Amino acid sequence: MEEVELDTAGNAPDGNGDAATPLSWEANLVDGFEGDNFSPMGGLYYRDNVEQRAGSVEFQRDVTFRSAGALKLSVRPLWEGEDDRSERAEVWERTTLRVPYEKAVWYGFSVRFADPIPQGDHRHVIAQWKREIGPEARGDFSPFLALRLVRGRLFATVETTFPVICRRSSLSTDASALTPVFLRPEKRQMRALVATDPGWKPQDGRLFTAYTDRITVIHRGNELPTPHSGWIDFAVMTQPGPDGTGHIELFANDRWIVTVRGHIGHEEHGLGSRQYFKFGPYRSAAQGEWSLYFDNFRRSTRSEDVLGPAGLAALRSASD
Repeated sequence: MEEVELDTAGNAPDGNGDAATPLSWEANLVDGFEGDNFSPMGGLYYRDNVEQRAGSVEFQRDVTFRSAGALKLSVRPLWEGEDDRSERAEVWERTTLRVPYEKAVWYGFSVRFADPIPQGDHRHVIAQWKREIGPEARGDFSPFLALRLVRGRLFATVETTFPVICRRSSLSTDASALTPVFLRPEKRQMRALVATDPGWKPQDGRLFTAYTDRITVIHRGNELPTPHSGWIDFAVMTQPGPDGTGHIELFANDRWIVTVRGHIGHEEHGLGSRQYFKFGPYRSAAQGEWSLYFDNFRRSTRSEDVLGPAGLAALRSASD
């Protein structure tokens, strides 16, 4: 069960000194994890809650990418595989720096999978973008964008509200109706499959049995890198739009993967006014330790602060 993200005043204190970070949501954030703690200019912190106690955060210098240091985030068994339990080692944006829900913002970060790479078919998430959840909200709202792992394969999903009363063309079992979705009416949500790696097999997407035109995916000629390929540098633009105005751009290793447009995110009573990002291993309760390395976090309202030269050239060329 996801923890409540806001208090009754609409705030979500992180307990790690927001007052010491006098930045706005429009600030250009950067952290190369080169010190022994998070940089004040990165606006990040490791959240303390029950599920996070399964995790650990280490500022280390043995495995790095384009900087002198990197984070090692790990989860270990905490619940002995108990159903409906989760284990996390996630780093969050500070509350005061969260971006308004309707605004577009670019995120960048590098990730490397440590061995062994999980091969299970249950929940494994490495990064997620969510809307704030207030105490009056009813339900468990999944991330509107997530980078996930199943059977050792990397994939990306986009979530939106399940259409209770569907337009005739809104949902279908016909693959020609565009985007495959996993229908979750009991959660009032549906999850779209928007990108996969080259190892993806039909069995990996067995839950995505319906199709929708509410979410459109434009494939840009590249697949996600495989988890065993080494460092992966992601650049992502998020702009939720539950009314159909949503827009996501996904790049990996400076290659354009997909553009996603349409109904992205949720619009329900009790949800907050901001989006936020968190990264690190998050799984259903399981055996064994799972570790990821992260480096080169950046966030900006400008694509040129996050994308590399090839990605930026491709993006600009498409908008000409």
